[in-house]
Amino acid sequence: MSLYLIGDLQGCDEPLAQLLEKIDFSPSTDTLYLLGDLVNRGPDSLGVLRRLAALGDAAQCLLGNHDLHALGVWQGVRQQGKGDTLAQVLAAPDCDELLHWLRHRPMAMEAHGWLMVHAGVLPHWSAEQTMSLAGEVEYQLRSTDFKQFLAHLFSNQPRQWHDSLQGIERWRVVVNALTRLRFCTANGEMEFSVKGGQAGAPAGYVRWFEVPGRQSLAQPIAFGHWSTLNAGQSMHQNTLPLDTGCVWGGCLTAAKLGLYPGEFELVQIKCEQVRRAG
Repeated sequence: MSLYLIGDLQGCDEPLAQLLEKIDFSPSTDTLYLLGDLVNRGPDSLGVLRRLAALGDAAQCLLGNHDLHALGVWQGVRQQGKGDTLAQVLAAPDCDELLHWLRHRPMAMEAHGWLMVHAGVLPHWSAEQTMSLAGEVEYQLRSTDFKQFLAHLFSNQPRQWHDSLQGIERWRVVVNALTRLRFCTANGEMEFSVKGGQAGAPAGYVRWFEVPGRQSLAQPIAFGHWSTLNAGQSMHQNTLPLDTGCVWGGCLTAAKLGLYPGEFELVQIKCEQVRRAG
C-alpha cells in the first residue's frame, strides 16, 4: 500500500495520467491525497473530475479556491473570469453529478500524521481547531442552502480571525485561510494581493508558516496553492508545499509518504501544455 500527496492539478488531466502511470498507481491498494484546485486554468478540468470521481475512496480530494469558484459559477452566483476554463465542465451531460461530487469534498484532511490544506493555517489555530472549523464549512456546502451560502461567501472581509465571529463572516475567514492564505501578520491578519515571494510582502506580513509561535508548528502540514514558492523540495517550518506550477508549464508533484510523519519521497512529471482559455 502506497500513499501519495499531490499538488494542484488545475485541469491538467494528461500530466495526472502520466504521474499515475509513473508511480504504478493501483486504486485497490494505494491512496491519493489531492491538495485542492482540481479544476480551472488548465485544458481538461472535465477529464480531471471524471477521473478522480471514478477512483472513489482511492482519491481523497480537498477543495481549493478554484474549486469553490467553479461551484459558484455552476450555481449562478459567480461569473466566469477571463482565464477560466470551466466551459467544458458546465456543458457536460454529467456536470451536475460531477459538481455535486465536488461540493462534498473536504476543506481539510488529517491522515497518516499529516494535516492537509489547500493554502494555509492561521497562526492561532491548532490542527484540531483547523479540522473543526473546516467541518463547519463542509456542513454548509453540503446543506440544502448551499447556493445561498456560496452567494455570500466570496469576499476579502473580515481579514482576521476572532473566536467571536459568527455566521458567514466566520466561514469567510475559514475559507479564505484554508484556500487563499499566503501572507499574514503575527496577529493573523491576511493579505490576498501578493502572490510572489517574501520580497514582495507588505511591511509586517510574513509567509503564514513562518509566523513565530504558530500553534500548528508541531504538526506536519502539506499544502498547495503557492506555485512561486520553492515547492516540493524539502520541509520548511514543518510544512511541505506541493504546488509546483503544473498549469504554468512547471511540474506535477507527488510526495510518496514514508513510514513516519514528515518522511516522503518526491515523484514529478514535467508539464508541457500551455494554459488556455475556454
